[in-house]
Amino acid sequence: MLTPGHHLPLHPRPEASSRRLFVVSSDRSDADPTPDVRDVEIYPRQPSGAIPQYDRGAVPDGLATRRQLRDMNRSPGGQDPVAVLRCKVCAYRPDWSCAHPTRGWLYRVDRAKPKRTPTLAQEEALDRAMAARQTCPECRRRYQYCLPLRTLGSCLECHDGTPADPDSYIAPRNGHDLAA
Repeated sequence: MLTPGHHLPLHPRPEASSRRLFVVSSDRSDADPTPDVRDVEIYPRQPSGAIPQYDRGAVPDGLATRRQLRDMNRSPGGQDPVAVLRCKVCAYRPDWSCAHPTRGWLYRVDRAKPKRTPTLAQEEALDRAMAARQTCPECRRRYQYCLPLRTLGSCLECHDGTPADPDSYIAPRNGHDLAA
C-alpha cells in the first residue's frame, strides 16, 4: 500500500551510485561512431552527516539566504551555511540531493552580523573608480551612467554627435571629478 506523498519510479533505478549518460558532442568525427559516455553522480538526499535541504517555500523561520540577509542590512559574518535551499529543478526530484549551481545557501539570522559601513577613504576610492568609468576623456563630462569606453572610447556625443540629455551629466569643473 502506498502512503500519501509516495510515488513509484517509472523505471527501476540501478543500485550503483552513478549512472551512465550518453553525450553526443559536436566535435566528434564520423570515423568514431560511438558516442561519448560520462558517469553522472546521483547523490542520495541527505546522507548521514550532510546539512539539511529545503525546497522553496518550506524554509523554517530563522534561516535566510545571503540576498535576504542583505535586504535586512546584515551579513553572514563568517558563519558557515547551515542548510541548502534546493533549486526549482530538484523540487521535482525529492529523493535526489541538489548539486546544481543555482542552489542557495541558508544562514542563521540570529548569528548574522550588521553590515559594515565603509569609511570615508573607502567611499572616496569607490567614487574615484566610478568617476573613471563615467567620465568622457574628450569632453570631461561626468555622466550618471557608465560609458562604453572600451568599445567607443568616449561618450556618444563625442563619438558620433548624438546629443546628450543635459540632465544626464555633470559639466566639467576646474577641480577634481569626484561627486563627493
